[in-house]
Amino acid sequence: MTNRRLSIASSATALALAGFVATGIHGASLPALAKADANPVSSGRVQPDAPAGDVRVRAQFTQELPVFGNNLTNPASQQMIAVTGTQSRTAQQVTDTVPPRDAAYYSQLRSRLNWVPVRLGNTELKTPDMLSRLMLVQSAARRAGLAQVGLSFADVYGIINAETSWIPRVGASKDGTPNLGIAQFEPATAKALGLSNPQDPVESVHVMALHLKDAALWSARKLQGLKLSPAMYTAKLREGLSVYYNLSSKGRSQWNGLNTAKLPIETRRHISNAAQGAREAQTLEAEVREMRAQGRMEALNSPASGFLKTGG
Repeated sequence: MTNRRLSIASSATALALAGFVATGIHGASLPALAKADANPVSSGRVQPDAPAGDVRVRAQFTQELPVFGNNLTNPASQQMIAVTGTQSRTAQQVTDTVPPRDAAYYSQLRSRLNWVPVRLGNTELKTPDMLSRLMLVQSAARRAGLAQVGLSFADVYGIINAETSWIPRVGASKDGTPNLGIAQFEPATAKALGLSNPQDPVESVHVMALHLKDAALWSARKLQGLKLSPAMYTAKLREGLSVYYNLSSKGRSQWNGLNTAKLPIETRRHISNAAQGAREAQTLEAEVREMRAQGRMEALNSPASGFLKTGG
């Protein structure tokens, strides 16, 4: 590993993961790798009390990780997903696919979350530490069956990174509609998806993973017939996740897979931030796997560490 990758083997990062914070730009005190402005503009939403700009306090990644969702890198997989996604599903049908709420399981996850302080402007909020984030997205991706559509935990992590930088709070759409919690669900969307409490990060992340499954099917339909290399298809499929999550039905309809540069700046920023977050998640998971192999997980000192999955 180079010294420019996230290295949780280092004592400084281990402390950050355990709950210490770093001092960010403009005096903002943020956890390691958290974004200073927490994406104040996302989905056309205006987040209250967020400073201007798009400054991140994070490790600088100079190495491109392997493209995630490797099962999308062959035409047969692309065709399978395209065929699977030919039938559009309504919000009620999505609700029907939600597995039975396992209250005991969710409660176990909540008990393992480790929250650390973060400053947003003059307000002190809370964010899950890095291992808690990884635990949540791994669980959500696994229970939603995201591998069936070529997605992984990294995609869940990336979209939340683009929405809130993992800082739960209330935002607002351009029309004033509130956007709630860590995944910024509008109340009507939350209700349609069967999400009982958008402010609960455990339930929100799991329901969001199911929402992304539909987003992947929608994106695959948009890409049908395009002559794309496997790597380009993988990238475009993920652009579609942000388009689906970030725009209204009318806005989504304008995207054809090739005109991303013409999308609103907020959506393009969402795509970029989601990709950055996904790379971050992949790097973090690799570092956790390495530490586990070396028998050094106890050094992380986080309740989530024993619940993490590695190697797949």
